[in-house]
Amino acid sequence: MSNSDRDPFPYQVADLTRPSVARVYDWYLGGKANWAIDRAFGQSVIDKYPLLRPIAISNRLFLHRAVRRLVAHGVHQFVDIGSGVPTMGNTHSVAEEVEPDSRVVYIDHEPVAVAHSKVLLDEHGDSRRHAAVNADLRNPDKLWQRSLETGVLDLDKPIAVLLVAVLHVEQPDKRGRDISEQVVARYRELLPAGSYLVISHITDDGVLPEMKGKLAGIKEMYDRSSSPVIWRRREEIRQLFGDFELMEPGMAWTSEWHPEDRSPNHSVDLGFAAPEESGIWAGVGRKPLG
Repeated sequence: MSNSDRDPFPYQVADLTRPSVARVYDWYLGGKANWAIDRAFGQSVIDKYPLLRPIAISNRLFLHRAVRRLVAHGVHQFVDIGSGVPTMGNTHSVAEEVEPDSRVVYIDHEPVAVAHSKVLLDEHGDSRRHAAVNADLRNPDKLWQRSLETGVLDLDKPIAVLLVAVLHVEQPDKRGRDISEQVVARYRELLPAGSYLVISHITDDGVLPEMKGKLAGIKEMYDRSSSPVIWRRREEIRQLFGDFELMEPGMAWTSEWHPEDRSPNHSVDLGFAAPEESGIWAGVGRKPLG
């Protein structure tokens, strides 16, 4: 039996011939774990659609607020799937602002992102509480097993799975069909009762009329030159939470999800004239205890 037969999503090798979603996002946020091809593509997108950079930053600030709020609710363990490179206020540093003993496992399938994450954690992390794992979102059981093998997580306590700015990138199976919905359903099953799911997702549903054409253009650029993307509608994003109960305020634009909760270290005025300009629906759901 070949490796591809045993594992439908084998480990990737670094592809430096095409822009990587993870590395381009790192560049949008001011990180350094990117290559010339990523910077050139990112710059071409920003030159044509400058709104994407504040959208990306607003999304990262939502991550900060969600993590801090969850820690305040007693959640001290996080699995950050599709984390890219932990830059601009990474999950573990934000969590530790509230609870110094918080634990985080970073997951990505992009080898360069994982390698940079490991370097960062070696320098500024704690191997007992932090880990970076190369695994594929599309293989939930293997990803979960590898996360547990780090020794960082305790299944007897609630865990928050972060799927932040990930699911709008197509997750194809071997036939090319997007399997995001069934994959997320499996993560909901794997989470212990009382755990949380955090999702943010670009959309063209409910945005300002002048943004629709720009989002279509961004999608075309990614589909052609990087990784194909999907702009789901608000209700489709809500359905990804299944029967999880949404934390207040429910589904919201990233800029409107507890905007009062600003970290003194990561407060940024993005200049949005309206919440819809943030272009990303976001929410945090809790798994029922029963």
